[in-house]
Amino acid sequence: MSETIAGIEIPDSALAAEATALVRDAAPPLLYDHSRRVFLFGALQGRRLGLSADPELLYVGAMFHDLGLTETYRRTDQRFELDGADEARRFLRAHGVPEESVRKVWEGIALHTTPEIPSRLEPEVALVTAGVETDVLGIGHDALDPADIEAVTAAHPRPDFKRRILAAFTDGFKDRPDTTFGTVNADVLEHFVPGYRHIDFVEVIRGSAWPE
Repeated sequence: MSETIAGIEIPDSALAAEATALVRDAAPPLLYDHSRRVFLFGALQGRRLGLSADPELLYVGAMFHDLGLTETYRRTDQRFELDGADEARRFLRAHGVPEESVRKVWEGIALHTTPEIPSRLEPEVALVTAGVETDVLGIGHDALDPADIEAVTAAHPRPDFKRRILAAFTDGFKDRPDTTFGTVNADVLEHFVPGYRHIDFVEVIRGSAWPE
């Protein structure tokens, strides 16, 4: 029997169940609950905006979006968003999901910290970012029914979430600081890693091999 939270039905297919188990095993409760809220808030924002996403694809995108912050799936040679996107692609291909659907999930995860662009793409891409923005940044919070927000946070609480998610971000990419170039993630390191200074785009241009 499927679970419904705030009027949103959680996918209960075999693929969704396996995705849930994978993330529950790899991620601490902080990231597991956050990922479930991303799905729920993304679906609620989609309902508000008239965007209809494939629930199973949106669920996998939401659940895998922060796998790059976990010990199991994190790498040190690429952006953390790509860790989760690449694992989602491997997972979906192993289940025979069509490549067009795999692409949507990959892009939804890879772009979830990139402002503006996801909202111009398919709902499966746009709504992962919408869910992240609602849960982490509070964007669109006031547009949702308070009763729906209460239902989501009752099912997946967020105690001391602001401090704890910032700590998770810091731990997730402090050992690969150069991968945060040009992203919002550099802000996290500048706040919490002593002596860190982001790579300056202007300095890169001025210091390039071109003479002028």
